[in-house]
Amino acid sequence: MAEENSSLNIWPEIEKAEKENRRELVLQGSAVDKKIQSSGGLHARLYSLSLLNYLEISQCPSLHEIHENIRHLSHLQSLILCRNKLTAVPKSIGDLKAIKVLDLSVNQLQALPEEICALSELNTLNVSCNSITALPDGLSKCVKLASINVSKNALSRLPDDLWCSNLELLSSIIASENAIEELSSEVHNLPALKVLDLSSNKLQELPSELADCSKLKETNFKGNKLKDKRLEKMVNGCQTKSVLDYLRAGGRGKGKGKQQDGELSEKLDCGRNISKKKSGAKQKGKKEEEEVDELNRMVVRVLHVSKAPTAVTVKVSAGVKDVRPYIVCCIVKGMNLRRGNALKRFLVAQTKLHDEICAKRTTATIATHDLGLLKAPLLYDTRPRDTLKIVPLGRKEMRAVELLELLQQEAEELRKHKKRQNVSGLHKYLQLLDGKDLYPCLVDAEDHVVSFPPITNSERTKIKRSTQELFLEVTSSTSLQICKDVMDALIILPSSSGIFTSILLHCENGRA
Repeated sequence: MAEENSSLNIWPEIEKAEKENRRELVLQGSAVDKKIQSSGGLHARLYSLSLLNYLEISQCPSLHEIHENIRHLSHLQSLILCRNKLTAVPKSIGDLKAIKVLDLSVNQLQALPEEICALSELNTLNVSCNSITALPDGLSKCVKLASINVSKNALSRLPDDLWCSNLELLSSIIASENAIEELSSEVHNLPALKVLDLSSNKLQELPSELADCSKLKETNFKGNKLKDKRLEKMVNGCQTKSVLDYLRAGGRGKGKGKQQDGELSEKLDCGRNISKKKSGAKQKGKKEEEEVDELNRMVVRVLHVSKAPTAVTVKVSAGVKDVRPYIVCCIVKGMNLRRGNALKRFLVAQTKLHDEICAKRTTATIATHDLGLLKAPLLYDTRPRDTLKIVPLGRKEMRAVELLELLQQEAEELRKHKKRQNVSGLHKYLQLLDGKDLYPCLVDAEDHVVSFPPITNSERTKIKRSTQELFLEVTSSTSLQICKDVMDALIILPSSSGIFTSILLHCENGRA
C-alpha cells in the first residue's frame, strides 16, 4: 500500500503543501485518481501535513480506504471525502478532535465506526448516498452537531440517542430515501430542530409530539404510506405548519400534543382555525365539510397536464445520456410577482430547495425562465466544453470553461474568507463536470444556450417582476424521480404565498 511506503515519489500537490506549510489541500478528479490507482492508494506523506485544517479528496473512484495514520492530521477542521468508493472509515478518525465538518457522502460505506461519536466539535455530518444499515449509538456525545444528512442509505431506524436533549444545536436532519419505519416520539427533545426530512421511507404514523418542536419550519414526509390517509394527503400537499396543526389536534380532533393555554385544539388542515367543537352530529358534519373545503383550496390547481405537442416542446438528444440524462420541465401560468417582495420570496424558496432537497445542487438543479423570452422548440443537448457559450446570470457572454474557472476562483476566495472552515456548496456542484469533454445545455430555437446545468441559466431568459408565465426546468445526473420530487416542491412551496393567481401546467419529463 502507498500509505505504508513513503519512499515513493512524492506527489507535487503534497510536496507543495509541505513546503509552503499550507493549511488546506484539495485532491480531486481524474488526474489524482490515476495517481491513486498507480500507487495503490494515497501517498504516505499526506499524513505528515499536520498543519492542515481543510482536506478534500473527492471524485476518485480508485480510493477505497483511508489509512489509520490520518490521526496525525490533528488540526483538521474540515474533512471532505465525498464521491469516492470508500468501503470503510478507520477508527482513528475519532482522534481528530478538531473536526467540525465531516463529509463522507457518495461512497460505498456500509457502516460507520463508533469512534465518530468522539468528535465533540463536530458540527456537520454528511454520509448520504452510501449503503449504511445503522448509525452508531453515541451521537448524543457530539453536542455541537447542527446538521446531519443520512439520506439514500439502508437505514431501518435512527438511533435513540439522536433525540437526546444534549443535542441542543441540532437543527437539520435529512434522512430521506431509507427504510425507516418509525419516527421517535422523543423528537420534541430537540429544541433547535428546524428541518426534518424523512421522505420516501416506511413510516406509517407521525407522532403528535412532533407538533411540540417549537422551531420546526420545514418537514418532508412525502413517499410514506401513512395509516391516516388524510394526513398522508396533507404531507403530500400542504406546508409544515398545517401538518403540525393537524398533529397538535391529534388527528380528527383528538388532541395529544402539548397545548399552550388558550390554544385551539380544533386547529385542523391547511392553516385554518376551526371553531371549538360543539356537540351534535350536525355540527360535526359541518366541520368535516369545512375542513375538506379548506384543504381543497390549498391544493395547487392543475388545469392541464398533457404529453401532447404544444407551443413549447423539449427534445432530448441521446448525447446527454452519459453526461446528465434526466430532465423534467413545466410551464406555470398566472404568476403575480409584482406584489411586494413576491419575486424575492420565490427566489429564496428556490435557493432553499437547492440547498436541501437538491443537496447543494449535487443531486438536481433548478432553472427558471420567463416563458415569453424563450424561443421554442427547445433542445436538451450536449456541447463541447471549449465551444459552449452562455450569457450567465448577471454576467457577459463567455465560454463555459471560462465561467467554471471564474466560479472556481470565487469559491476558493469564499472559503478563504470564511477561514477554511465551511465547505462551499459551489465547490461541490462545480466538481460534477470534472473530466467531462461535453457539457449539458438547454438550447432554444435560435441556438442560444438558455441553461447550463448544474452551473447557471441565462440572463436572456431571466425572470422579472413583470414575468407572468414561467418555464421551470429541473435536471439531474442521479435519477428521474429526484427531478419529479424537486418539481413538485418547487410548485407547491410558493403556491400558498399568493404568488400564483391561477395555474396552468404542462409537464414534460424523460430520460435520454
